[in-house]
Amino acid sequence: MSLEGKTVIVTGGNSGIGEAIVRAAAGAGANIVIDYVAHPDETAQLIEDVADAGGHAVGIQADVTRLDDLKAMVRKAVDTFGDLDVLVNNAGTETRHSLLETTEDDYDTVMAVDLKSAFFGSQADAQYFIDARREGLIINVSSVHEERPMPGNTAYCVAKGGMRMLARTAGVELADKGVRMINVGPGAVATPINRSTMDDPAKLEALENAIPLGRMADAEEIGDLVAMLAGSAAAYLTATTVYADGGLMQAGGGL
Repeated sequence: MSLEGKTVIVTGGNSGIGEAIVRAAAGAGANIVIDYVAHPDETAQLIEDVADAGGHAVGIQADVTRLDDLKAMVRKAVDTFGDLDVLVNNAGTETRHSLLETTEDDYDTVMAVDLKSAFFGSQADAQYFIDARREGLIINVSSVHEERPMPGNTAYCVAKGGMRMLARTAGVELADKGVRMINVGPGAVATPINRSTMDDPAKLEALENAIPLGRMADAEEIGDLVAMLAGSAAAYLTATTVYADGGLMQAGGGL
């Protein structure tokens, strides 16, 4: 797997799955633009780690819910590395509230970070690829919950369901223009967003019992998958979701 010479933007790239994607793509030779909204020190450390490993990365403090900031990421990539090849829409959030508990602010925040950012980030990058007359790839970090219900986390599931149709519809729309779109659908991943479950033995046991492989994924496993999909081995994939869930989508029960 080689991404030598490619330039990749990763939104929400300084922690969790995003950080793992940055490390995996940089390790495969890609130049990386790391988007972040907080924790600049962690971003600086990640950039240093990438450089120490022989890679190249820069950071940009940008709010993925703002269209001007999404366009600024494209400019940062082109100004720094001369071009752009891959956008990874990874930034995400959740409230873990049911339909009846969800406030308007909860809903607006989840939709803006999870779905609006992916929609308009894809628009900005696709337009760049088309104007530059070059092939491009957009990878959305979605979730098994783009397909599988998760009672008690309704807005998140609605946003991820929107990402499902974004990939299927925009992937078809853009195919003849040389732009592909793929969703990656992780199951349960051992990242800070799942800390409350990981710290509760009963919840963790119930979760692991629901997963056929019997464990949560490591963030590095999702990062490696995204890096693989960004390479030539996945060149015939578009308008679809690749699930990395330990078999969860095929198992019964609720999660």
